[in-house]
Amino acid sequence: LMPADPVNYVHKFASKLDLSPMTQTKALKLIDSIKKHGLNSGKSPKAIAAGAIYLAAILNGEKRTQEKVALVSNVTEVTIRNRYKEFSEKLGLKEKILEKTNAAA
Repeated sequence: LMPADPVNYVHKFASKLDLSPMTQTKALKLIDSIKKHGLNSGKSPKAIAAGAIYLAAILNGEKRTQEKVALVSNVTEVTIRNRYKEFSEKLGLKEKILEKTNAAA
């Protein structure tokens, strides 16, 4: 039995969070990068999808709380926070995120 693919959860989670198609596409691209960098190994597909959606939403200025993403994805806020931190660091997105959060402030 093959493990579930995080891509399979993106549309479901994003639609429940009322995110734009652009943010969904960004999340799918992030998941592709996550797989290429081997960051998905040993991690829950739901957690990967939730972390990617949370990160994509921030990058596209459609911020959703970790709590909302957790409720929709059935993944804990701590896990979302951990995936978000890991993905943003390993994919070199920390500066982009700082720019987005500073521009919104």
